[in-house]
Amino acid sequence: MKPVVDKYGEFWQYLTQPQKDLILEGQYLINEVNKENIYRFKDYSFLVFPFAKAYEGFLKQLFKDVKFISHLDYISDHLRLGKLMSPNLIVKLGERSLYKKMKEAVSADFADRVWQTWKLGRNQIFHYFPHNLKAISFDEAEKIIGQIILTMEEAYIKLKIDNRK
Repeated sequence: MKPVVDKYGEFWQYLTQPQKDLILEGQYLINEVNKENIYRFKDYSFLVFPFAKAYEGFLKQLFKDVKFISHLDYISDHLRLGKLMSPNLIVKLGERSLYKKMKEAVSADFADRVWQTWKLGRNQIFHYFPHNLKAISFDEAEKIIGQIILTMEEAYIKLKIDNRK
């Protein structure tokens, strides 16, 4: 599998070292599972985890840098990014709604992509329901990982780079 991120691009330079480490470790896991192909897992969600964790850290950092959240929010153990990004809570959250801020800064389509990527790569992967165990194939894991990386790159461009102009 080709590298998921261009390590020499501006986006890669923006990431913190822990975010880079998560992505590199996730890439290593993908390569090892793909290379060995000895065992067929029933669920490849574990491949998505490092990328989903990097996505969360990246979004918190980006939202802080573009002043959507405060530094105190950024370092808080209590910030619930998913709640703040939910399009279903815009009215309840008012000016704290990150969905509303993304929509106003870029577009509703963009805010939807960031939210859908969050749901797909985090909420639907890591929650366990006895009646609905969401198991994913290797190909589905790769697709979700690709979507996470593309959304991160798009968010960086639209919120960080485009706002410099």
